[in-house]
Amino acid sequence: MYFNDVHILNYVLLAIIGVIVGQFVDYCNRCFLKEQKIFSRESFEKYKRVMIPNYILIFVTLIGYMLLLYKFGINDTFSQNLDLIKYLLLLPMLEVAFVVDLKEQIIPNRLNLLMFEIGLVFVFMHGFTNINIALNMFFGMIAGGGIFLLITLLGGLIAGKEAMGMGDVKLMGALGLYFGLQNIVLISVLAFLIGAIVSIVYMIVNRKNANTYIPFGPFIVISSIITIFVPFSILFTILIEIFTLGMY
Repeated sequence: MYFNDVHILNYVLLAIIGVIVGQFVDYCNRCFLKEQKIFSRESFEKYKRVMIPNYILIFVTLIGYMLLLYKFGINDTFSQNLDLIKYLLLLPMLEVAFVVDLKEQIIPNRLNLLMFEIGLVFVFMHGFTNINIALNMFFGMIAGGGIFLLITLLGGLIAGKEAMGMGDVKLMGALGLYFGLQNIVLISVLAFLIGAIVSIVYMIVNRKNANTYIPFGPFIVISSIITIFVPFSILFTILIEIFTLGMY
């Protein structure tokens, strides 16, 4: 039996991997939150003593992996499978960024650095087959980090405080290596839109705590995941309709 020209056994195998990776994400979250080394026997032994299945992360990772396989399929050559491999690696890192930033209002430098290093590897691999794709990813890094750095600097000048954390700037720079120029701009706009909606709803519901800091990293993560699965043309059209109030 095949789904989108991919044999069902490949889905089963990736589902098993998704379960393992989902639980590993939970372990990574614990290490980051407790400032422990990930690849440490001591950290792993501590985790084993308190480990319980994190069904939410397992489910999210499993479903995400299934959707990635369905969207990109399995092609004949390694270079044709780069997008699938890239996003299979990126998804769990995005999950870690979401959880840690939501709980601690920080995106760890070592996580951003790992994303950046892996992204650079894919830029070089794309460069061997299509230099235009590699250049687009490189410019995506500059645009992603540059947009958020500019916002941070302007926020400091106008409001006297950072409008955006440097962790968000580094995250967007790293993500630019995965998504390229057009998509990283789209992610930026989408993240601000989602962030604005959530913030307004939060202020209405929690008027007494209206000044509570809301981390921006989760909005970047949500926007990135949406961009992975929804074609650029569809997202672009939706955003144009929203910002022009349907008059475009």
